[in-house]
Amino acid sequence: MSDQLEFHTDQPVSGPLAHRMRARTLDQFVGQEHLLGTGKPIRLAIEQDNLTSCILWGPPGCGKTTLAHIIAHQTKAKFQQLNAGTTGVPELRKYISQAQEAARFQAHSTILFLDEIHRFNKAQQDFLLSFVEDGTIRLIGATTENPSFEINDALLSRMQVYPFQPLEPHHIQQLIQRALNDTNLSQMQVDLTEEGEQLLVLLADGDIRLALNALELAAQTCQPDDQQRRQIQSDQIQEAVQKRVLRHDKQGDSHYNLISALIKSVRGSNPNAAIYWLARLLEGGEDARFIARRLVILASEDIGLADPQALLIADAAARAVEYVGLPEAQLNLAHATIYLACAAKSNSAYQALLAAQAEVKQKPAYPVPLHLRNAPTQLMKELGYGQGYQYDHQTPDHVADQEHLPKELQGATYYQPTNIGCEKQIQAHLETIRKSQIRLKSKTYPPEEHS
Repeated sequence: MSDQLEFHTDQPVSGPLAHRMRARTLDQFVGQEHLLGTGKPIRLAIEQDNLTSCILWGPPGCGKTTLAHIIAHQTKAKFQQLNAGTTGVPELRKYISQAQEAARFQAHSTILFLDEIHRFNKAQQDFLLSFVEDGTIRLIGATTENPSFEINDALLSRMQVYPFQPLEPHHIQQLIQRALNDTNLSQMQVDLTEEGEQLLVLLADGDIRLALNALELAAQTCQPDDQQRRQIQSDQIQEAVQKRVLRHDKQGDSHYNLISALIKSVRGSNPNAAIYWLARLLEGGEDARFIARRLVILASEDIGLADPQALLIADAAARAVEYVGLPEAQLNLAHATIYLACAAKSNSAYQALLAAQAEVKQKPAYPVPLHLRNAPTQLMKELGYGQGYQYDHQTPDHVADQEHLPKELQGATYYQPTNIGCEKQIQAHLETIRKSQIRLKSKTYPPEEHS
């Protein structure tokens, strides 16, 4: 057993309810069956005391720190817990030195648990790298942030990442019922109504710590009835929680996942899903200007010329965000989101740009043909700038028989309109232009067609 932290299978009688109800064994642990179910690799590694360096990644209140405490109880290694937010390199040097001495003189390995490991900067993470690599320590990091963004690649490559999921409603219910048998709550004769439990599960949103803290506060503030029992109703749960806080980090994983869901729902022409994800973003406190910018980009990338009005509406919504502000501008964003979701879709403009950019990158920078060049001075005119240019409005159908690409690229096609929405009309118009140019080349333009 660790001589750094000591735990017992019986529940403590002091401290917050969430601490008192913390699981002490793997059998008591609730949730994360994909990691800790019978026969799962991480469970076997903990039971056999050969867990390697790893990162426990997941939202608050899903059991990361609890699992670390279980590991501390079960391992024969020395176990040291630190918080990355309050620990610097000098403290790390001390614990690394202790780990080296334990390995040299006592044949003990050391597990270093770093809560909030994402708070370590690059230098601090680099400091740990060699000690993780040579086995001086087995590092267990817990984080709510995506390790791909917050952990150095070199350190991340030497650690196994275990993704934790928010607890399911039935997990929360199970732990709430377990908490109601807590010694303190039992002595207070607490009864939680069915409606109160349902609301508590909803407001917890997968965070058992939030649920237990709210339950304890409601129990402490609830007045006993004539039988000295405390009946906790849904309104008392609501009062304890105050406001449901949705999981959303405006610069982290949730930020990117939610905006991705919004964009893909609009692209998929699903207005119901699109408006739902918009609501999630807004309720989570996302910057409305960021949402508006993404809608403006989408209007050209995924709708484009299939509905030219889409960009105008998206731009109008973005301007409304600046001019009107929240909360009223939520209506403008909803208006734009639903319009864009229902609009005809085409990425032909985006594909045309990609094709042209590829040509520019892969081939020489061909000179502009002389007849297309600007000729503001006499010298330029003498050099042939602008010579031979035909003013399109003085030709039949307002289309002249002349080339606009460098001679090396003549005939190249980048923009290919679809048969969707307004692009069907664009396609027909381009075909008319093509036929007109063919007639001009062959000098067989019928007079009646351009009278």
